[in-house]
Amino acid sequence: MDHKSQWMSSTGFILASAGSAIGLGAIWKFPYMAGQYGGGAFLLLFLLFTILIGLPLLMMEFSIGKLGQTYTTVLYDKLTGYKLFNLIGWNGNLAVFILFAFYSVIGGWIIIYIGRTLLAFVNIIQPQNAAASFNWIISTPWTALLGQFLFIAITALIVSMGVEKGIERASKWMMPLLFLLFVVIIIRSLTLEGAAEGVRYFLTPRFEDITFESIVFALGQSFFALSLGTTGMITYATYLNKEANIGTASFSIVIMNLLVSIMAGLAIFPATASFHVKPEQGPGLLFIVLPQIFNHLAFGNVFYLLFLILFLFAALTSSISLLELNISNVTKNDNSQRRRWSLLLSAFIIIAGIPAALSFGVLNDIRFGAGTIFDNMDYLVSNILMPLGALTTTIACGHFMDKDAIISQFNSKTKTISVWFIAIKYILPAVILLVFIMQFI
Repeated sequence: MDHKSQWMSSTGFILASAGSAIGLGAIWKFPYMAGQYGGGAFLLLFLLFTILIGLPLLMMEFSIGKLGQTYTTVLYDKLTGYKLFNLIGWNGNLAVFILFAFYSVIGGWIIIYIGRTLLAFVNIIQPQNAAASFNWIISTPWTALLGQFLFIAITALIVSMGVEKGIERASKWMMPLLFLLFVVIIIRSLTLEGAAEGVRYFLTPRFEDITFESIVFALGQSFFALSLGTTGMITYATYLNKEANIGTASFSIVIMNLLVSIMAGLAIFPATASFHVKPEQGPGLLFIVLPQIFNHLAFGNVFYLLFLILFLFAALTSSISLLELNISNVTKNDNSQRRRWSLLLSAFIIIAGIPAALSFGVLNDIRFGAGTIFDNMDYLVSNILMPLGALTTTIACGHFMDKDAIISQFNSKTKTISVWFIAIKYILPAVILLVFIMQFI
C-alpha cells in the first residue's frame, strides 16, 4: 500500500524549504566565497543572480513538483511525454549524493566543535587558539570521520521519521532560533574595534573586483544557496496540496536566504577586520572568526555553544533535503520503505564521503582541478551539475511541458506569471548556458 508523504501546513513547507536552501549555503559557504571573490562585488553579483535567476527558477521547480506529484526520476516523462528528460532527475540524484558526501564533512566539524566546547566547559580539555583548534579538527582523521558519521546518522534518523513527523516538525523551531542568535552575534561583531572597515569591504562593491571567475562562482553560489538544479525543491513541492501558494513560498524563501546571507556577512567581515584575519581564508573562515567574537561576549562560551547547536540545526535542515531526494526516488514515495532505505543510502554516502573528510589531512597532498578532493566535489556540484540541472529543467519546462498546466499551479493568471514563463522559456536558458560555457573557455 502506498503511504505518500504530504506537508501538514504551508508554513511547514516554507520553513523546511527555507532550511534546505539556507543551511550551510548561506551561513558557511557564502562568507568565504565573498571573501575570496571581492566582498561587496561578490555580494552585488549574488543578489542580482538570486533575484533575477534564482527566484524564477525556484518558482519553476515548485510549479513542476506541485504539478507532477511524483518522484523526480519519472516526473519529467510524466509531464513532457519523453523518457529522455528523466535524465534530469537522475542528474539531480547524483548531484545531491555527491553534495551530501562533502557537505557532511562540514556538519561533522560542527559536531566535533560542540563536543570540544562541552569538554572545555567541564575542564576536561583546555581551550585552544581558534585557528589551531580548527586545523586539528580537520586534519585529524578520526575526528573528521567520526564527526561525518554522526552527522549522517542524525540526518538519517530524522529522514526515516518522514516528512510530517521528522522534516517539518524539526524545521519549525530550528530556523527561528537561528535568526535570533544571529542578531546577537551581529550586534557584537559591529561593535568591535575596527569593524567599520569590514562592513565597507562587505557592502561596498568595487567594480574592479568583478571578474569572470567571480561571476561564475556568484551564479554557482545562487544555485547552491537555493538548492537549485538538484530537483530537491521539486521533490519538496510534490508533497504540496493543490491550494498551496508557491509564489508566496518562493518569495519568502528567497528573502530569508538573502537575509541570512547578509547577516552571515555582517557577523563575519567586521570581525575579520577587527581581528586582522584575511577574509579570503577559505572554508575555515567561519570556524576561525566566530570563536573570537564569542570570546568578547559576556557568557561567551554559553552563547558559542548555543550557536553551534543552532548551526548544526541549520546544516541538518539542508542535509535532510539532500537525503530526502534520494529516498523519494528509491522508495517511489512509499513511506513503508523509508526507514530501510534511509539507513542503506546513508551507508553509501558515508563511504563516498571518506575522501572528502580526509582532504584536509592525510589526503591533503592530492590536488587536481579545483584543488583538494573536497574542492573538486564542491566544484562539480555547484558549477557543473547544478547549472546543468537548472538549464535542462528550463528547457523541459519552457518547451515540452503544458504551459497552461504549469501556470495554473500558481492559482493566479496575472500578466506577471506570463512574463515569468517567457523568461523561463527563452531568457534564463540563454543566460545559464552562456555562463556555463564561458567557464570552460
